[in-house]
Amino acid sequence: MVDERFEFTGKAKRNLGILIIVGIVLLILGIALDGNGGQTGGHGEATHGEHVGQLQDNNSDQLVVTTSNSGQHESAEEAGHEAAAEDHGGYSWVKRLLVNMWINNIFFVGLGIIGVFFFAVQYAAQAGWSAGILRIPISFGAWLPIGGVLMLGVFLVGGHDLFHWTHKDLYVGPHADELVQGKSGFFFWPLNGADGFPAFFLFRMVLFFGLWYMMFLKLKSLSYSEDLESGTEKWYKTRKMSVIFLVIFAFSSMISSWDWVMSLDVHWKSTMFGWYMFASWWVSGLALISIIVVSLKDKGYLSIVNSNHIHDLGKFMFAFSIFWTYTWFAQFLLIYYAHIPEETIYFVQRWKNDHYAPYFFFNLIVNFVLPFLILMTRDSKRHSRFIKVIVPVILVGHWSDFFLMITPSTLGGHGGVGFMEIGLVAIYAGAFLFVILSQLAKAPLVAKNHPMLEESLHHHI
Repeated sequence: MVDERFEFTGKAKRNLGILIIVGIVLLILGIALDGNGGQTGGHGEATHGEHVGQLQDNNSDQLVVTTSNSGQHESAEEAGHEAAAEDHGGYSWVKRLLVNMWINNIFFVGLGIIGVFFFAVQYAAQAGWSAGILRIPISFGAWLPIGGVLMLGVFLVGGHDLFHWTHKDLYVGPHADELVQGKSGFFFWPLNGADGFPAFFLFRMVLFFGLWYMMFLKLKSLSYSEDLESGTEKWYKTRKMSVIFLVIFAFSSMISSWDWVMSLDVHWKSTMFGWYMFASWWVSGLALISIIVVSLKDKGYLSIVNSNHIHDLGKFMFAFSIFWTYTWFAQFLLIYYAHIPEETIYFVQRWKNDHYAPYFFFNLIVNFVLPFLILMTRDSKRHSRFIKVIVPVILVGHWSDFFLMITPSTLGGHGGVGFMEIGLVAIYAGAFLFVILSQLAKAPLVAKNHPMLEESLHHHI
């Protein structure tokens, strides 16, 4: 039982290779159709004036309400500036490709770091039930260096197209923006916006990935070394490092959510956004852990796992799908109640916009209604067939959540889901699974000297 090893077979590698090839074909097809105006969202370039008019037409109710609780005014000029933010440089399939790479980078990096987070939480909480499955989430961290390089590369190549605050004319000259100028130190320190190099922003990105990967390597090393010697020394060291990681993760995940997603809407702010993005990452990570556990169990691995362990994973998915909904509603309610124009524009672009309204409601149905209904009963949490149904729903739903966070802010009315989006997801998913399954095959599936392994073996709820 405790000497089980996962074999990453040639057939599994071939299937993932096929998935990646299919993704490449769909991506090329999507680019071709987009270039010819045949794919959803591919309508060629629009002028700045056209975007201003479209925003004013779609959001007329936003412009009618001209005052907020603090006496601020929303004008057509401000609406036009928001439109300029989404259209700076015009639309092209290259920009759409960069936006989709950014979405997938953040989504899959989130899965990677959440795997390490799950591992660390179990040690910090001295949890015994999960002792037999911890090698699965820790393997997710193997994606972090790849995800970090991709994130940095996409920003260096396409940051000017993705992030409105990178444009120098916002800091000097006739188009200077006072609000963006006030935030320049957060992005450019010790330089300034007029210099055009976001030193502080890039420093944080490199620092966070460096810390995450370093902690992953340390935790993985301690976990693997636990197989070589009995006793509790390695367990206590792992617990100590887990607590340190959780502190690092607490501030880095919050700040990265502001940097990588919220700053795409540089005029927008939300005090709930860090929690909201964490909730989406967390539920997605729990879903992926669950489907891998169930799949390995079906293949004859993880003999230590029984229906009680699956039940716990199902309860986590059920509970934190509700938690995601809570953070979604809390953010929405705070912004709706305050009715401050620079905050409400976020929901106007998504809820009051005919182009994104279907995605807005799809997001709520898939990420709350379906998990709530499917996982409500005890039996549904304990049986693999229900897990196999709900996990793809959750993963698709939370990918669409990141799509909805990012696309309206970067592509405006040109965003959509077509061959390009599906192809890129297939490429990233195939590569991600290849990396983590390769990592999983490097050590026994179960840490045989874990001091709480016996508790996990007899876990019952």
